[in-house]
Amino acid sequence: MGMLSDLMSKIFGGAAPSIAAAAEPSKSTAQTSATAPAAPAPSAGVSTAPPPTVDVTAILDQLAASNPEKLDWKRSIVDLMKLVGMDSSLAARKELAQELHYTGSPSDSAAMNVWLHQQVIKKIAENGGKVPSELLT
Repeated sequence: MGMLSDLMSKIFGGAAPSIAAAAEPSKSTAQTSATAPAAPAPSAGVSTAPPPTVDVTAILDQLAASNPEKLDWKRSIVDLMKLVGMDSSLAARKELAQELHYTGSPSDSAAMNVWLHQQVIKKIAENGGKVPSELLT
C-alpha cells in the first residue's frame, strides 16, 4: 500500500476509496487496452454511483481537538501526517512526494511541503472527501 493510500485509509476510516490517478496507467495496461476488445457498455439499469462524500474537515478537526499537540492540518503536511498517526519525517515526505510525482527539488523541503499539502488535499477531494474550498486553491 502506498503512502497516499495509507493516509486516505486513516482519514476515511480504513475503507479508502480507490485513489483516482495517483499514478498514470501502466505500459502493460495501455498495451492490453489497445489489443483487447472493448468492454460492453453498462446497461441502462446499472448506475455507477460516485463515492460517498466524507466530511474530512469534521474528522480531522475532531482528531486535532483530541490531540495534545496543536496541529494545523489545514496548512501543514507534517501536521496532517502526524494527526493521522503517520511518520512525518523528511524521508517519509520525500517518499510521498515521489509517489505523487513531485518534480521539484526534494532538497527544498519548504516548497515540497507546500506542494505535498496541496496535492494530498486535492486527492482527498477527488476521492469523496469534503474539504474547505479555500484549501483547493
